[in-house]
Amino acid sequence: MKPAPQAAARESEERTRDRVLGAVLEHGPVSAAELGERLGFTPAAVRRHLDALERQDLIEVKRVSSPGAGAGRPARRYVVSQQGQSYLGNDYLTIATEALRALGAAAGPEAIEAFAAARFRKMEERYRPVLDAAGPSLEDRAQALSAELTKDGFVASTTMIGTSRTPSTLLSIQLCQGHCPIQALASAYPVFCDKETEVFSRLLGVDVRRLSTLSRGGHVCTTHIPVGRSQSAPHQPVGSATTQSTSTHQQERP
Repeated sequence: MKPAPQAAARESEERTRDRVLGAVLEHGPVSAAELGERLGFTPAAVRRHLDALERQDLIEVKRVSSPGAGAGRPARRYVVSQQGQSYLGNDYLTIATEALRALGAAAGPEAIEAFAAARFRKMEERYRPVLDAAGPSLEDRAQALSAELTKDGFVASTTMIGTSRTPSTLLSIQLCQGHCPIQALASAYPVFCDKETEVFSRLLGVDVRRLSTLSRGGHVCTTHIPVGRSQSAPHQPVGSATTQSTSTHQQERP
């Protein structure tokens, strides 16, 4: 027995919407135009599905300025929300959190810290050649870091804080991350945010400070990068025993 025409149309619409959601998961942060090109949809069709997914809280919009794009309005980029991750059955963060809880119970908090350091060691190794190629300018290096973070799904952007009248010692850059792929994990174990901040400091060559994090209720993760500071952060080998483990994880909202 064939389904009624209305039921068949509804089923087809749901399958198409799931395709859009899957494409956002795979390619996000992604624009509506990019999704249309990848899926072969008209702009009107892809926006209709995106609007429906957004109303269902399965996706969310992040605004990001591309490095070198000037002072134009930040572009809209779509990412899968936490509810969308659950809808898709992606429970790896829950599994990872449970595994770390077991690791901590068996080997102590030092084991969790070592795991987090190893995770971000790989990030540092991938990012360092890109930042070194950007040159010595701290602003250029921060933009390069932002671009690499965006490729990894963090929806990052940089903003210079200060004007031509601002003393050089007070100039700074704010690095913002509008999305965190490991937000649930970092909420349970703030050491992941701490280790990420330490990597930023080593890559940029200055002491940086985390002002807010998504995992602690902030609207974005914000890192303060001082531009006029003359003394750079010491560059230590990743995983060095002398690396300080003092928490830089803040809980303020931006």
